[in-house]
Amino acid sequence: MSASLHHTLAVAIHKALTPLVRLLLRHGVAHGELSEWAKRVFVEVAEADFRLAGRPQTVSRLAVLTGLSRKEVARIRALPPLGEDEVASEYNRATRVVSAWVREAFFRDPSGEPAVLPLEGPGASFAELVRRFSGDVPARAVLDELERVGMVALSPEGTVRLLERSYVPREGEVQKIEILGADVAELASVIEHNIRARPGEAFFQRKVAYDHVPPEEAARLLRKAARRAQALLERLDRLFARHDRDANPAAPPCTHRRRIVTGVYVYEEDWDAMRAKAAPRVTAPEDEDPEEGPALTPDRPGEGDAP
Repeated sequence: MSASLHHTLAVAIHKALTPLVRLLLRHGVAHGELSEWAKRVFVEVAEADFRLAGRPQTVSRLAVLTGLSRKEVARIRALPPLGEDEVASEYNRATRVVSAWVREAFFRDPSGEPAVLPLEGPGASFAELVRRFSGDVPARAVLDELERVGMVALSPEGTVRLLERSYVPREGEVQKIEILGADVAELASVIEHNIRARPGEAFFQRKVAYDHVPPEEAARLLRKAARRAQALLERLDRLFARHDRDANPAAPPCTHRRRIVTGVYVYEEDWDAMRAKAAPRVTAPEDEDPEEGPALTPDRPGEGDAP
């Protein structure tokens, strides 16, 4: 790797890690724990994606690829797989139910909006929605989860109203961090693919950004962008669902499964404050405690002393 490419990669990873490290520090995760997680990812990716054709992936080769010792590689390989936990399963089930409620004509009212559904009963009901799009999970369990995160409201008469058109938990850090893992991984995978893709094989990756927008206009534009993005995603959801064997059993059979994802994000930040943070730092001398002020030594005059 050239020095120029190495420097560019260092700058890019620094930018990508900054919000993640901010999140880690807020949750009390120090460098050592992140380092342990990173070691695991290095070993798993090296083992899965950097095999030599016709040759087994040995501990020695993994050590060379990752820069870890053979002992560390062997220890990490012996760890049990992380797998998908119950939080991820709840998120996926809730997402499928909400998406189908918005998308499927059977569960919409005459105006095309998600209908207010009876909890149970013949025809379009919440129980039927869950049965079709959440497998064998009890309808009450899905309802409790959607109520907990503020997605639905259950009336005294026993009807269920959808309050949000997409499943984004309003509360509960565990669920939000689960979404972080999925969405950041997908966006990073798009970018990694496009870096090495041949002409015509890159995934679509675009954004619109301006950095001199008045605060009052920024708030209005954020709302408008969110509305248009939601409308676009709902149209794509209907399109994709027609070709998905789970959502549409009548779709043509396939020899193997492919996953297709389209994501949209809308983001706003204080540009002036961000630039101020990026300004060169004036570091304190090694023996100076920033909380207590300069240390007084024979080589450093105290306040009021003659230089």
